[in-house]
Amino acid sequence: MKPVLEVCTHSVESAVSAERGGAMRLELCANLMIGGTSPDEDLFRMVRERVSVPVRVLLRPRCGDFLYTESEFELLCRQVKRFAALGADGIVIGVLTPEGDLDEERMAKLISLAGGCGVTLHRAFDVCRDPFAALETAKRLGVDTILTSGQQADCTAGADLLRALVAKAGEDVQILVGAGVNADVIRDLQSKTGANAFHLSAKRVENSRMQFRRENVPMGLPGLSEFSLWRCDENAVRAAREAFDACCGTGQEART
Repeated sequence: MKPVLEVCTHSVESAVSAERGGAMRLELCANLMIGGTSPDEDLFRMVRERVSVPVRVLLRPRCGDFLYTESEFELLCRQVKRFAALGADGIVIGVLTPEGDLDEERMAKLISLAGGCGVTLHRAFDVCRDPFAALETAKRLGVDTILTSGQQADCTAGADLLRALVAKAGEDVQILVGAGVNADVIRDLQSKTGANAFHLSAKRVENSRMQFRRENVPMGLPGLSEFSLWRCDENAVRAAREAFDACCGTGQEART
C-alpha cells in the first residue's frame, strides 16, 4: 500500500493548516481533546470546500468505550450512510463485544453501509483482547487500515507489537501508527517497525483572544481551560512530512 501521512483535525482552520504542512490525508472528527467523536456534517462540507487531500471521517457517537447500545449503533449506521453520501473518502470506525473482541457482525453492517468508502479500524483496536485475532477479523471484513499505537499509551512504547502487526498484515491491511507521533518518532519507528503510514494531530495550544475572562465558570471537563484552543501546528506537520519523505521514500511527487 502507498505510504500515507494522515493528520487528525477537528476544525476548518486545522484542516487547512494540515494540508499546507504536507498532510497526505485528513481524519476529521469533533472533540479531539476527548479522543474524537463524530463531526458535524457542515464541518465536513466546509473542510471539503477548502482542502484537496482525501478526508476520512471518524464516526464515534460518544467518548468512552466501544460497546454500543442499540440506539448508539443505529446512530452510527445513520452517520456512515450520511457521510458516505456526502463524499467522504473513508470512514473510521470500531465496535467491540463485551468480551473485548472486534464485533464482526456490527462492523460488517457498518462497512456495507459505507458503499465502497475506505475503512479504517480506529483505536478500539488498542483496547481489544487479542490484537492478532482482531487483525484477522479486520482482514475478513475488508478493512484497509488499522490505526494503532501497538496497544500502549503511545506508539513508541508499542514498537514491538507494531513491528509484529506490520509483518502479519502484509499487503492486506495498512498499519497506521498513531498516538504521540511527530517527526522524531517517525524517524525512530519507521526503521524499527517497517511501517509506512503515520497518524498525528500536531496539536498546539493556542491562547484565546478573549480579553474579559471569568475563570471560575467551567463549561466542560475538569482541568480543560475555556481559554486554551487546540489547533493544528502547520510547522509540526511540515517537519513530520519531511521526516516521512526521508524515511518512506516519498517526495515532491507525492504532493502533486
